[in-house]
Amino acid sequence: MNIGAASEKSGLPAKTIRYYEDIGLLTADRASNGYRDYSMPDVHRMRFIQRSRSLGFSVEECRQLLSLYNDKQRQSADVKALANAKLKEIDKKLVELNELRDTLRRLVRSCHGDSRPDCPIIEGLSNSQLKS
Repeated sequence: MNIGAASEKSGLPAKTIRYYEDIGLLTADRASNGYRDYSMPDVHRMRFIQRSRSLGFSVEECRQLLSLYNDKQRQSADVKALANAKLKEIDKKLVELNELRDTLRRLVRSCHGDSRPDCPIIEGLSNSQLKS
């Protein structure tokens, strides 16, 4: 199938598919006319990458996951280790985001939001100590 059909079946934009090919994440066969020619297993790999990316895996992590996906002798412990590392990274980001939300919430609550020029939000943003 051509890139348009592969794009439709995988849910990835053609531009993204080309990018993944450029960086070696995907490879496509070439038809006699030189156009890309994708198979259903290629589409499955595209969906695999798309789902992995949507779960926060980097391109390099996707490369590792694809390698494991293609390795029928893989050990599930290797896959689990990658997923656990990503889970820890996400948990850390969630803690950071919660701290940011709490800081911003305190700043918003402290502002009267009236016609006066005094604004604790501006003052808080100009301070180097946002956490308290």
